[in-house]
Order: sequence, then C-alpha cells, then structure tokens
Amino acid sequence: MLSHSQIWTAIDRLAERNELTASGLARRAGLDPTTFNRSKRVAADGRERWPSTESVAKILQATGTTIGDFLTLLGERTRRARTEAALRQVPLLGLAQAGAGGFFDDGGFPAGQGWDQIEYPGPGGDGAYALEVTGDSMLPLYRDGDIIIVSPSATCRRGDRVVVKTTAGEVMAKVLQRKTARTIELASLNPDHPNRTLAPADIEWMARIVWASQ
Repeated sequence: MLSHSQIWTAIDRLAERNELTASGLARRAGLDPTTFNRSKRVAADGRERWPSTESVAKILQATGTTIGDFLTLLGERTRRARTEAALRQVPLLGLAQAGAGGFFDDGGFPAGQGWDQIEYPGPGGDGAYALEVTGDSMLPLYRDGDIIIVSPSATCRRGDRVVVKTTAGEVMAKVLQRKTARTIELASLNPDHPNRTLAPADIEWMARIVWASQ
C-alpha cells in the first residue's frame, strides 16, 4: 500500500533528478508553481493532501519519465546515511518574492513567515538560505528554476556573485565589481541587462552567493 510520504518523496526525487525544485517541476509541467509546495501537502486541520493523478501524469510527461521509473522512485529507500549527513536544510524563497517586506531582517537574514525548506550539500548554520531563480535575467549562469544559496554572513569581495536588495525593494543578482565609501558597482550576469552603480545608502543588504544547483 502506498503511503502519503512515499508519493510526495517520489515527486521530490523526480524534481531532484531533473535538477529542479518541487515548484520548478510544477512550472515545467504547466501547473501552478505552488502545486507541490510542502505547505500544500497537509491541510490546515492536519488532514493529508494527496497529489492528483492528473498532476502526476503531467510531471511524468514533462520530464520524460515512465510509470516504471516513477514506481522505482516510490520504492527507493532514503539516501545513504553519509549523504544525508552532508545535506543541510535551509529556508527557500522565490527570487521574485524576495523584494516583498517581512522575509528578511535588516541584516539580510531570513525572517518572518512564508519560507519553504530545501536540502543542499553545503555549509550552513550562518543564516544561509536559498532563492529560486525566475526568468532569464541571470542567464547564462543561472536558469529559470535553478536554486542559489546565499550567505548574508559571508564577506563580499570583488568578483563575487552577490544578491542585492535595494531600499526600494528591488532584488537582483549581480557580480560585485567595485565597492567604495561612495558607490557600489555591480556587473550584470546577463549582457542584455544593464550594469548598476548604487550608493551604499540605496542598498538594504548584500549577500554572497555560495552555491548553485546547476
């Protein structure tokens, strides 16, 4: 008999196999990006919610996965203990959401409500968190659906890839080119998007990108 946990774990593994988050997998299948969010898996009254057969069929078609392959994912045991020990859980937020208020404190550390969780094979414990890339503004380095891990406690140096939030609420990923007492120069990852020069007073916080899913 299939369990609620087995079904959702198989969907998560299918997303990982295709280097996607659960929301990225839903988006690829033409579904609402929140379809497979952890918050959607249990109702407010504690009842378990199951994915529909239609949504499962769509993600199989979108990823070229056979029923047999999906059944294999259902039967797989959890990762080896050594691998699990190397994985860390960090908060996850969509890059487009990051400009909204309430998700970060004044230092750029995760705060408030609305965060999902994601595992990644890297260091944590320093306030690190994950952002899911949306759109093409970060091509060719990062694609839509990629995950970047950001560390607000890491020192930002020239040449580092960084995520910057302005006091106006704009969130962008750039390369730190130069930082002085008067200006911060940011190079765009995508040549179709302009470089930016900002005054330190116009930046709410800046955090270094320490890992990416691709």
